[in-house]
Amino acid sequence: MKKVHEKIGVSQERCRGKAQILNYFCEPFSTAQKWLFTVFGTLISETNLRAAVEVTKDKSTGIEQVVLRNPQGASARVSLHGGQILSWRNDHGEELLFTSSKLSKAVRGGIPICFPQFGTRGLLEQYGFARNKIWVIDQNPPPLHPNDSKGKSCIDLLLKPSEEDLKIWPHSFEFRLRVSLAEDGYLTMISRIRNIDCKPFSFSFAYRTYFSISDISEVRVEGLETLDYLENLCQKQRFTEQGDALTFESEVDRVYLNSLDLIAVFDHEKKRTFTIQKKGLLDVGVWNPWEKKSKSMADFGDEEYKKMLCIDAAAVEKPITLKPGEEWTGKLELAVVPST
Repeated sequence: MKKVHEKIGVSQERCRGKAQILNYFCEPFSTAQKWLFTVFGTLISETNLRAAVEVTKDKSTGIEQVVLRNPQGASARVSLHGGQILSWRNDHGEELLFTSSKLSKAVRGGIPICFPQFGTRGLLEQYGFARNKIWVIDQNPPPLHPNDSKGKSCIDLLLKPSEEDLKIWPHSFEFRLRVSLAEDGYLTMISRIRNIDCKPFSFSFAYRTYFSISDISEVRVEGLETLDYLENLCQKQRFTEQGDALTFESEVDRVYLNSLDLIAVFDHEKKRTFTIQKKGLLDVGVWNPWEKKSKSMADFGDEEYKKMLCIDAAAVEKPITLKPGEEWTGKLELAVVPST
């Protein structure tokens, strides 16, 4: 059986996101770079390039949002409420993420961050409190590897626990999140969680990505074959995936364990494939509520299950433990490529 990266026609080198790009949105412009812009007849001014990151406010809530853009026209929109990505559009302006049309306290869709708890696997609120907190823009983040910023428009966010948070989860931490959009439209999230407490603590984590799809019956997921999974519809019993690909005919709520770092979601009707690359996250959640459950959800339309598929890049079965001073990094990179 071909590996996932071979089936979608993307090289392993390209899957690792090693692109050769000139525009350095996240860094100051050097004399050499300015000269290159002139030589190649770049018509975009330095001011416009820097405007690839724009801070706005949501008109209805007043909450700040950050819009990232690349020169080709792709964009991503990040809310400071939860550090949640609300939109990811390709260079044709087509929305790649699902968000429910039903209004509620929190947005159902996009890419919410689950920390320090996944689902109901603990005593905290479902999926943890990070997704319901107001984050701040990190003006002076610790450096990352140069490849994690060059050629990308990006924003750094920071979350620290409030006194209220420490009452329900008594652990001091710094959670730094970088969201970046590359010239080729790749969307990357890098989370760095540091223990600044005097004692160890453990947590679970997930990037919960709601993909926009043509029809759930026309979609298949590859990269999960032969893996063990926890079936949440059967009291988290453990089973083994038997099929070559995961397709959908009814409600699905599973966590696949010890998965590959590359997963692919094939959308046959739209002739495109989402690739999901992850680091530091061993597990993959797959969720679609189907018809019956959709009708019982206040923040989800009755028919919206047909147009979405939720894939989690997660650390669930084995929680992450940090000693005082230790830091954990979890990375998610999303891309969309044509497929037949």
